[in-house]
Amino acid sequence: MDIQNTQSQMRKGVLEFCILSIIQQGEVYPSDIVDKMKAANLQILEGTLYPLLTRLKNAGLLNYRWVESISGPPRKYFVMTEAGNEAFAVLLRTWNDMAGAVNQLTQNSNPISTTEAQAS
Repeated sequence: MDIQNTQSQMRKGVLEFCILSIIQQGEVYPSDIVDKMKAANLQILEGTLYPLLTRLKNAGLLNYRWVESISGPPRKYFVMTEAGNEAFAVLLRTWNDMAGAVNQLTQNSNPISTTEAQAS
Protein backbone atom coordinates (compact mmCIF):
# COMPACT_ATOMS: atom_id res chain seq x y z
CA MET A 1 0.00 0.00 0.00
CA ASP A 2 1.31 3.43 -0.95
CA ILE A 3 0.34 5.38 2.17
CA GLN A 4 1.45 8.72 0.70
CA ASN A 5 -0.84 8.19 -2.30
CA THR A 6 -3.73 7.35 0.03
CA GLN A 7 -3.06 10.50 2.07
CA SER A 8 -2.94 12.57 -1.11
CA GLN A 9 -6.23 11.11 -2.33
CA MET A 10 -7.88 11.85 1.02
CA ARG A 11 -6.76 15.49 0.79
CA LYS A 12 -7.90 15.82 -2.83
CA GLY A 13 -11.27 14.37 -1.89
CA VAL A 14 -12.06 17.26 0.45
CA LEU A 15 -10.30 20.06 -1.42
CA GLU A 16 -13.34 21.44 -3.27
CA PHE A 17 -15.44 21.19 -0.11
CA CYS A 18 -12.83 23.19 1.83
CA ILE A 19 -12.61 25.83 -0.90
CA LEU A 20 -16.40 26.17 -0.98
CA SER A 21 -16.39 26.43 2.81
CA ILE A 22 -14.01 29.39 2.66
CA ILE A 23 -15.93 31.16 -0.11
CA GLN A 24 -19.25 30.48 1.62
CA GLN A 25 -18.04 32.76 4.44
CA GLY A 26 -17.90 35.74 2.07
CA GLU A 27 -16.30 37.16 -1.05
CA VAL A 28 -12.66 36.15 -1.30
CA TYR A 29 -9.53 36.67 -3.39
CA PRO A 30 -7.69 33.46 -4.41
CA SER A 31 -4.53 34.23 -2.41
CA ASP A 32 -6.75 34.57 0.68
CA ILE A 33 -8.01 31.03 0.01
CA VAL A 34 -4.40 29.79 -0.16
CA ASP A 35 -3.61 31.58 3.13
CA LYS A 36 -6.66 30.15 4.92
CA MET A 37 -5.89 26.65 3.66
CA LYS A 38 -2.27 26.95 4.84
CA ALA A 39 -3.45 28.23 8.24
CA ALA A 40 -5.57 25.06 8.51
CA ASN A 41 -2.51 22.96 7.57
CA LEU A 42 -3.96 22.10 4.15
CA GLN A 43 -1.41 23.06 1.53
CA ILE A 44 -2.65 24.15 -1.90
CA LEU A 45 -0.76 25.78 -4.72
CA GLU A 46 -2.28 28.56 -6.80
CA GLY A 47 -1.67 26.34 -9.85
CA THR A 48 -4.07 23.83 -8.32
CA LEU A 49 -6.53 26.42 -7.01
CA TYR A 50 -7.26 28.37 -10.20
CA PRO A 51 -8.44 25.35 -12.25
CA LEU A 52 -10.68 24.32 -9.34
CA LEU A 53 -12.17 27.81 -9.13
CA THR A 54 -12.78 27.79 -12.88
CA ARG A 55 -14.47 24.38 -12.67
CA LEU A 56 -16.67 25.51 -9.76
CA LYS A 57 -17.58 28.70 -11.65
CA ASN A 58 -18.40 26.75 -14.82
CA ALA A 59 -20.60 24.45 -12.71
CA GLY A 60 -22.59 27.51 -11.61
CA LEU A 61 -21.45 27.34 -7.98
CA LEU A 62 -19.38 30.54 -8.02
CA ASN A 63 -19.41 33.99 -9.54
CA TYR A 64 -16.64 36.53 -9.57
CA ARG A 65 -16.17 40.23 -10.00
CA TRP A 66 -13.17 42.26 -11.02
CA VAL A 67 -11.89 44.90 -8.61
CA GLU A 68 -9.43 47.54 -9.74
CA SER A 69 -6.19 47.65 -7.78
CA ILE A 70 -3.97 50.69 -7.29
CA SER A 71 -0.94 48.45 -6.85
CA GLY A 72 -1.26 46.20 -9.91
CA PRO A 73 -3.69 44.49 -12.25
CA PRO A 74 -7.38 44.12 -11.37
CA ARG A 75 -8.22 41.35 -8.92
CA LYS A 76 -10.84 38.65 -9.34
CA TYR A 77 -12.95 38.11 -6.20
CA PHE A 78 -15.11 34.99 -5.90
CA VAL A 79 -18.49 34.65 -4.26
CA MET A 80 -20.94 31.79 -3.88
CA THR A 81 -24.07 31.60 -6.04
CA GLU A 82 -27.39 30.32 -4.71
CA ALA A 83 -26.61 26.96 -6.36
CA GLY A 84 -23.20 27.05 -4.67
CA ASN A 85 -24.79 27.62 -1.26
CA GLU A 86 -27.16 24.72 -1.87
CA ALA A 87 -24.32 22.44 -2.98
CA PHE A 88 -22.26 23.47 0.04
CA ALA A 89 -25.15 22.63 2.38
CA VAL A 90 -25.39 19.14 0.84
CA LEU A 91 -21.62 18.64 1.08
CA LEU A 92 -21.61 19.84 4.69
CA ARG A 93 -24.28 17.30 5.65
CA THR A 94 -22.36 14.60 3.77
CA TRP A 95 -19.11 15.57 5.51
CA ASN A 96 -20.74 15.57 8.96
CA ASP A 97 -22.31 12.16 8.33
CA MET A 98 -19.06 10.72 7.01
CA ALA A 99 -16.86 12.26 9.71
CA GLY A 100 -19.21 10.94 12.38
CA ALA A 101 -19.12 7.44 10.90
CA VAL A 102 -15.33 7.45 10.54
CA ASN A 103 -14.89 8.77 14.09
CA GLN A 104 -17.20 6.04 15.39
CA LEU A 105 -15.21 3.36 13.58
CA THR A 106 -11.82 4.67 14.64
CA GLN A 107 -12.46 5.83 18.19
CA ASN A 108 -11.46 2.50 19.72
CA SER A 109 -8.48 1.95 17.42
CA ASN A 110 -5.10 1.47 19.01
CA PRO A 111 -2.61 3.30 16.81
CA ILE A 112 0.65 1.47 16.30
CA SER A 113 3.66 3.39 17.50
CA THR A 114 5.80 4.98 14.79
CA THR A 115 8.66 2.52 15.31
CA GLU A 116 6.31 -0.47 15.10
CA ALA A 117 4.74 0.90 11.91
CA GLN A 118 8.13 1.41 10.33
CA ALA A 119 9.17 -2.15 11.20
CA SER A 120 6.12 -3.61 9.44
